[in-house]
Amino acid sequence: MNDKAHRFIENPLLSPSDLEPSWPGLEITCLLNPGVFTFQGKIWIIVRVAERPAQKEGFISFPILTPEGIEIIEIPSNDPDLNKEDPRIIKYKGADYLTTLSHLRLLCSEDGIRFYEPEGYDILSGSGDHQAFGIEDCRVTFLEGTYYLSFTAVSSNGVAVGMKTTHDWKTFTDEGIIIPPHNKDCAIFEEKIGGKFYALHRPSSVDLGGNYIWIAESPDGIHWGKHKCLVKTRADKWDSKRVGAGAAPVKTDKGWLEIYHGANAQHRYCLGAVLLDLDNPSVVLARTDEPIMVPSENYELSGFFGHVVFTNGHIVNGDEITIYYGAADEFVCGARFSIAEILASLTYDHVK
Repeated sequence: MNDKAHRFIENPLLSPSDLEPSWPGLEITCLLNPGVFTFQGKIWIIVRVAERPAQKEGFISFPILTPEGIEIIEIPSNDPDLNKEDPRIIKYKGADYLTTLSHLRLLCSEDGIRFYEPEGYDILSGSGDHQAFGIEDCRVTFLEGTYYLSFTAVSSNGVAVGMKTTHDWKTFTDEGIIIPPHNKDCAIFEEKIGGKFYALHRPSSVDLGGNYIWIAESPDGIHWGKHKCLVKTRADKWDSKRVGAGAAPVKTDKGWLEIYHGANAQHRYCLGAVLLDLDNPSVVLARTDEPIMVPSENYELSGFFGHVVFTNGHIVNGDEITIYYGAADEFVCGARFSIAEILASLTYDHVK
């Protein structure tokens, strides 16, 4: 293993106990996978906050959003129709629910290490039928004066990509569902190519195909087409079960460098890298055979869902890329990488 991450000695940067719940009767279970951006001279993160009611012995309870607010569903834990094997998903009488309800919360920092919630910025919560189970894993792209927020919208209708846009982080335009179910992990490039927007995304198929990274283009950042499968899973490797985009690709003189996550059949999530052509990003030039980051610290191995490192946000400063990532589906952490070192680790003769 050649882990290239230089983890912050301050990790975890944020734990569930560091924030206050958004709703009476709920408790924060997890902090996950922050989007990252700069604004007003500070580093900001938009972190996914997952909440649920305090659990009572003999029952499983979880929240969902309704037009009237948050509703708590409570099921006896010995109900024969209840399947609670996965800590993230409840299966009950033919329907799927999430064990937690997620919203997005803004925090900022002067040094990129100590984050706090500034006054005057609202929580971003789900709304409407397509977000009844919450909104998750926001990626932020700043392009031509506009911040594009692409996030996962979850409901009984499926998992889709929603979008909001903003200029000041206080007023937002809701662009609705931009890619329908089943889709997530949408990362929009921070530069137009040939006058077009480009984005990576991840459709999923249970019966045919797989959890692969796709690419799409758009005239306006809202309406997407010309979808193409880009990066597939690889049998018997660390990314054999699923792959998904991280944040927006980083432009280098070698190509667009994308840090992505991959998982194996044992649900261990690692990070790797893929290089895309500068002029035609639907062309894969190279890929890392081995992961560049593997869950190895206690806060990455043990948590709500262990053996996970997962990123959808970073800051680039010259050769240094600072990745903010979710660890064990519970903590927010940081690590630094050398872009040149990642590029040197790419394999060009085997990119499938």
